[in-house]
Amino acid sequence: MEGMDDVQPLEQALHAARALVLADLAARDVAHADVVSLVEDAVTHRRWWVEQWPEGTEYVAGLVAQDVQDALLERYGRWPLCPVCDAGDPHALDVEPELGPDPHWVCGKAGVVVAPVGGLGG
Repeated sequence: MEGMDDVQPLEQALHAARALVLADLAARDVAHADVVSLVEDAVTHRRWWVEQWPEGTEYVAGLVAQDVQDALLERYGRWPLCPVCDAGDPHALDVEPELGPDPHWVCGKAGVVVAPVGGLGG
């Protein structure tokens, strides 16, 4: 069938993004049912986004992580909290690059790479 070759990489990228973000949520003990629903919402939104811009498939994991982070901020507060900085107000890690392959959680204050997206438990 025409177009089916494009579906598999898209679905693989979406499933991988879901798994990576869920791994980070589980590592920080916040993978509750309502939070998992936020992940599903983000994946659904990004499925549409990648269907419109297939070249963005390699960016999906970082974008889903950012979407979940934004949704959590609105409902629960900052996530994931930075494990590097001991002093000052607690702050969240950032996803870098914001739009690029191989996303990582980074402490913007200290300029330190903490873990790849999906690797907060390591």
